[in-house]
Amino acid sequence: MNTTLSNAQIMDMEHRKRAQLINSISGFRSVALIGTIDTQGQTNLAIFSSIVHLGSNPPLLGFIMRPDSVERHTLSNIMETGHYTINHIHQKMYEQAHQTSARYPKTMSEFDATQLTPLFKEGFMAPFVAESYIQLGMEFKERIEISINQTSMIIGEIKWIHFPDHCLSEDGFLDIEKAGSITSTGQDSYHTTQLLQRLEYAKP
Repeated sequence: MNTTLSNAQIMDMEHRKRAQLINSISGFRSVALIGTIDTQGQTNLAIFSSIVHLGSNPPLLGFIMRPDSVERHTLSNIMETGHYTINHIHQKMYEQAHQTSARYPKTMSEFDATQLTPLFKEGFMAPFVAESYIQLGMEFKERIEISINQTSMIIGEIKWIHFPDHCLSEDGFLDIEKAGSITSTGQDSYHTTQLLQRLEYAKP
């Protein structure tokens, strides 16, 4: 037996139930922790599952920021300093990573609240997550406003990458599964992955 829902039926659903449905129906997504700091030295850590590849020359990644009708510490810190980090999540830390989605006051660092460790690297202002095996240092490049739902796409350029040696193939492919990186669906569902096969470049 199957279910079919029209747009009208979807919009008539209870708010949280609709959010769960639409958040999960897009499929498996990358999930990572974004680390930031303000000019006063207050760190912030937040989980995001909307990070997307935008191009490799220059190396760009984007992520979606929800409406800033309430305080968005990640957004304000990025706008203030121009730098942030993206840190992959693995099985040993996903529960702590999920906890960063709680609404802590700006004066409370999610690093402290979740007992994850801020790691500062020479020449880079924003904190990395020491427990993460794959870490990216990002420089803010552009903010694109999406008027239909008042969200923003934040675009950054990769300035620094850290990963385990054994994950990099000779052709440049980074096997994130070897680093234990996990994926997510919806707002609260986390998954491990299993490689099926790497295929050759498709030609007509």
